[in-house]
Amino acid sequence: MTVLLLIRHALTDVTGKRLSGWTPGVHLNSRGRDQAEDLAERLAPLNIAALFSSPLERCRETAAPVAAQKGLKIQRRKDLGEVLYGDWTNKPLRQLMKTALWKTVQTNPAAARFPNGESLLECQTRIAAEADRIAAEHPDQMVSLFSHGDPIRLLLAHFTGVHADHFQRIIVSPASVSVVALGHGVPRIVRMNDTGGLGDLVERPSGKKLRG
Repeated sequence: MTVLLLIRHALTDVTGKRLSGWTPGVHLNSRGRDQAEDLAERLAPLNIAALFSSPLERCRETAAPVAAQKGLKIQRRKDLGEVLYGDWTNKPLRQLMKTALWKTVQTNPAAARFPNGESLLECQTRIAAEADRIAAEHPDQMVSLFSHGDPIRLLLAHFTGVHADHFQRIIVSPASVSVVALGHGVPRIVRMNDTGGLGDLVERPSGKKLRG
């Protein structure tokens, strides 16, 4: 069984204010850097075999303290990247909320396609395929995937079998950890939006990890 730690990047100055998307140069702020350091402490007891990240700076900066603590290389995977928001990229959320497409994104997201960007279903397909590839590369290991809010929520909807129209019901906070165990049948959701301790994921004396 492969255990995936799905980790959203920590806070930036524009988190919750602007749709950064693939805008380059968006870095963690002071609080975000503290969250990343706290995250490394929370994950310290876990036997993480590999670490993968969206190419965007805010994800790599969140992953950096974990990588340093574990002695692991940050492996960049484009398909863990943010939704391709197209013309919405770097726009204030307050402005986007006034558009007709915003209502579609909130109530019927499976039908939403961003102008000159991708659809939410396309994002879900690519991140699910990437998660499956990573799991296949690391059978019976625990690995970390650093990504973004919407892609992680879409991935959790995929693993729970929830229609994409309902992915907005899932909350994924900055620097949160969601945990999915793959193998031996259906996916198991072990944690969702966890910002606290993860002690029960530590390898047990018997050598068996939590099976969910």
